[in-house]
Amino acid sequence: MYFISRVVFLFIIMLSNYPISASAQDTLHTDITVAGNCDMCQDRIEGIANASPFVIDAWYIIDEKTLHIDHIDQFNVDSLAHILAIGGHDAGNYLASESAYSNLPTCCQYRNQVEVESDKFESEQNMIHTDLFVDGKCGMCQERIEDIAKNFRHVINASWDIQERILHVDHVKQFNEKNLQRLLARFGHDTELIKATTEAYNQLHACCKYRGDGEECSTGEDGLLEGASKNIVQGIILEQNEVGRESALIGANVYWLGTNTGATTDIDGYFLIDREPSSDQLVVSYVGYENDTLSIGNKNHVEIIMSEASIMREVIITHRKKTTEISMLSVNKVQRIGEKELLKAACCNLSESFETNATVDASLTDAVTGARQIQMLGLAGPNIQMTREGIPDIRGLAAIYGLSFTPGTWIEGININTGTGSVVNGFESITGQIDVALKKPDRSERFFFNFYGNEMSRLEANMHFSHRFSDKLATGLLIHGDIIPTKHDNNNDGFLDHPISEQFVGLNRWKFYGNNGLEGQVGIKITKLDSRSGQVNFNHGAADQNANSWGSRMQVDKYDIWGKMGKVFPSKPHASLGLQVAASYFDQNAYFGLRPYVADQTTIYSNLIYQSLIMDTRHSFKTGLSFQLDNYNESLRDMQAHERNETVPGAFFEYAYKPSEKLSVVAGLRGDYHNNFGFFTTPRLHVRFAPSEKTVFRFSGGRGQRTASIFTENIGAFASSRQFQILGSQTSDNPYGLEAEVSWSTGFSFVKEIAVNNRAMVWQFDFYRTSFENQIIVDYDHSPQTVLFYNLDGDSYSNSFQAQVDYELLPRFDIRLAYRLNNVQTTYLSGKRQKAMTNRDRAFLNVQYKTNNDWTFNYTLNWQGNKRLPDTNQNPKNFQHPGRSPDYFVTNVQLNKSWDDKFSAYIGAQNLFNYRQENPILAPDDPFGQYFDASIVWAPVFGRELYAGIRFTIK
Repeated sequence: MYFISRVVFLFIIMLSNYPISASAQDTLHTDITVAGNCDMCQDRIEGIANASPFVIDAWYIIDEKTLHIDHIDQFNVDSLAHILAIGGHDAGNYLASESAYSNLPTCCQYRNQVEVESDKFESEQNMIHTDLFVDGKCGMCQERIEDIAKNFRHVINASWDIQERILHVDHVKQFNEKNLQRLLARFGHDTELIKATTEAYNQLHACCKYRGDGEECSTGEDGLLEGASKNIVQGIILEQNEVGRESALIGANVYWLGTNTGATTDIDGYFLIDREPSSDQLVVSYVGYENDTLSIGNKNHVEIIMSEASIMREVIITHRKKTTEISMLSVNKVQRIGEKELLKAACCNLSESFETNATVDASLTDAVTGARQIQMLGLAGPNIQMTREGIPDIRGLAAIYGLSFTPGTWIEGININTGTGSVVNGFESITGQIDVALKKPDRSERFFFNFYGNEMSRLEANMHFSHRFSDKLATGLLIHGDIIPTKHDNNNDGFLDHPISEQFVGLNRWKFYGNNGLEGQVGIKITKLDSRSGQVNFNHGAADQNANSWGSRMQVDKYDIWGKMGKVFPSKPHASLGLQVAASYFDQNAYFGLRPYVADQTTIYSNLIYQSLIMDTRHSFKTGLSFQLDNYNESLRDMQAHERNETVPGAFFEYAYKPSEKLSVVAGLRGDYHNNFGFFTTPRLHVRFAPSEKTVFRFSGGRGQRTASIFTENIGAFASSRQFQILGSQTSDNPYGLEAEVSWSTGFSFVKEIAVNNRAMVWQFDFYRTSFENQIIVDYDHSPQTVLFYNLDGDSYSNSFQAQVDYELLPRFDIRLAYRLNNVQTTYLSGKRQKAMTNRDRAFLNVQYKTNNDWTFNYTLNWQGNKRLPDTNQNPKNFQHPGRSPDYFVTNVQLNKSWDDKFSAYIGAQNLFNYRQENPILAPDDPFGQYFDASIVWAPVFGRELYAGIRFTIK
């Protein structure tokens, strides 16, 4: 009876804290892990759950140790887990006490003695004691300091010694001492590392003024609330990843419900907000999570943890985090592809990571080498600035093959920024920026293994290791290897449908945190590739003995090393200083038939960034200096060697104005000096207007400039008999005798989120125009036997429109539908024409359904409109392509099953209905003749590819 009365009492408390609407509400579903043994456990667990006034139905599956709950919005799973633990059942994040567990009947006691002793030992071992100096004066100070510390996350107990002014803290290892000191300082108490601001200190009660004489006082039950700081609420918002590790959530919006009083979290996830007499409901808003409201009452400090379940102290939001997020807060439009989005497809490397994304296209460069390229806004991949966590990564000689050097399982997320990027990241962004974030050593799983195999005999293995030496030092090791050992010629044209290859990529990164806001990382990456293609009977081991057959080989060694250092100033939490440095060496030894192509590239990069405020948070800025050095050596048969050294020092300034949550403006300007092209400026502007929280308009515009690496960026042309001709200045010192590519880009986007059946439907409409002052024209039309490179003389532009809708049609049933139209026109020697090999229309459908028992089904349908093909009318009729390709559909499917977040298996099919381009190679029987051409590829070559794989994770 005692237990039942406690359960009833706790549910009465729950009722008092949650308003109940008499109207019908939509049903939500939540699963929670609960320990139990038998049918009696099942009855008890289901009885407790179904006693909640917010639960519609609850059922417990003993074998799965899972309680399935249908409920309305007000349901609090954290409270239910607490009550179940009181009843003796470990549930969620709550462990039943020994006394509660021992009261269970013998048949229900799911623990054994070894486990009990182990848990007790682990609890004792995990207890850590820390002493830290906190300044104060009186009993009221003591209550305030202890109240803050005891309610701080991961603190078990805390006591403050008034005489010694030492705070004694018992805690577990996840405790963050610096964050507690910062919180204490914001309430007016100096600590050993952080001094309270004058404003915070002045808000203390007069008797607490330890820096001078103060009044005497007595403490009461009000404790903390007796001080002037009762008019302020402070706190921290953290994000919890899949393995349970927490990090600061920067830029989250916090505001009082029904008011205009709000704040934004800083670099440490902290916020400070004045109380509003009219409301005690605090709303937290962040991209990727539904808004929710937390009742503050008399609390002056709170901790909020956002995870895939969006955990808060009193509230748990049971929506699922989106696998692809569109930022509603950033000034420029940023689309983030998360890890779970990448799992929807085979996703073996970066070039294959966009199969479920409508913004980026991926295709083959030719029908022989197997190299893949991407496009965005109708323009080729080299026009996209490719970075790895803000550092330039895939560029120059790596523009095409470099896309395969980042394995998909390494990726934590991909940020796609359409339109011009920030001047902080450089001047090379023309159509936008794709920034790849790799798994962090301090946040990723301890061990991960993935094994993949497909129908074309491709085998791939990935292993990830991470280790935290302490809260201040962690390391991660990422290893990838893949091999394609078997030859295939399914269309019987005498050429391999894909290369035979071996690739190894390894990366080691160290991340460290110092004192006083200092943190950094260093990393090294090694890549080795050997890819062999060509005719089936070609012997790559004796290339000089193959006079009558055509073969190709690409051997690459690439070495990268980089470092980052950041400094946040405790006295100025909005100010920080960052330094990025990187160096890489790319060595390529390749041949294509009788045409060798040997090249190397050395790159050194540095970027120093300082950011702070101007007067207040409405005005902020970033400024800094950058330096980039590229040394290229290219040797191509029948052409002069091309050596170029490019040095570009530069400086930038970016100003951000945010007068309200509705309007944000970012204006940037950078000046750079190129040793060949001289001094140039790069202005950029981004504007965001949000008339409501769920509606955002954006405008962007600016200039971009880059140096084209004409051979490697058009690697597909090597798979032909076309002769390369450069129509540049013979006397110029410019690379290849050509000018730099210069473009102006403007764009408009509209994002609207509406609620349909209590689920968010997100609409996106984008229009971008990129026009070139100068462009390096790659002309396949002048003659089927040549490819010309020359400076633009006339108009060249790309207009791109895209519409997309994302919606959870049914619980756990997501649908994404998109349509894109590109109009890309270029002036060639023969006149203005639509750009070849670029489709005008594309439609896209992606569907995902996940069951309650962790089966996931994905289906993707791509419709590719027709493309203009390069002019081959000068060839004999049997060596001609039609003027346009047909349109076609490609379908991909995947089925995935997970067990306990540790093991999963997946099977799938790319190009399920086996659509292939017929006769992708012109004159395959005469590869050394003038009509041989494998570079005109507009559809899949291999056809259907079945694949399967397994994943194993230790968190």
